[in-house]
Amino acid sequence: MATEDFTDRRSTTPSGEPRGSSNPLLGSSNPLISDLEQEVLDEYSRLLDNVNKLSDTFADLAGSPASLTLDGLRLLERKTATVYTLLKASVYSIVLQQQIITEGEAAGQQQQQQHDQYAEGVSGMTNMTMGGEGDTMTQ
Repeated sequence: MATEDFTDRRSTTPSGEPRGSSNPLLGSSNPLISDLEQEVLDEYSRLLDNVNKLSDTFADLAGSPASLTLDGLRLLERKTATVYTLLKASVYSIVLQQQIITEGEAAGQQQQQQHDQYAEGVSGMTNMTMGGEGDTMTQ
């Protein structure tokens, strides 16, 4: 009997009243309010709808047996743990791929530097000429 009294008092707004019919400012064609004010009013209206849905959900939970609620929470906990594990694996995979790419780029740059140093050495030797005496080298 106490549960029936609780469920009768759970609604915060009159049911059956269409959105925007009680307040003329909630209409989008009102010239008295700015666009920003209209957006704020719309957000408050959505917030009210969400609070009412939450209130209905709490009332349903209060009216159902606790064992059903606990079973639902256990299922939600398992699903959340699975999602968390998959997220960790995905992040680890991305970090590992980025590390492999970075190491590959570093190795490529090192090879390019070695190639450039070798090319400088070869071109430097071909540009050298022998002096008149043969015992000195000039560039």
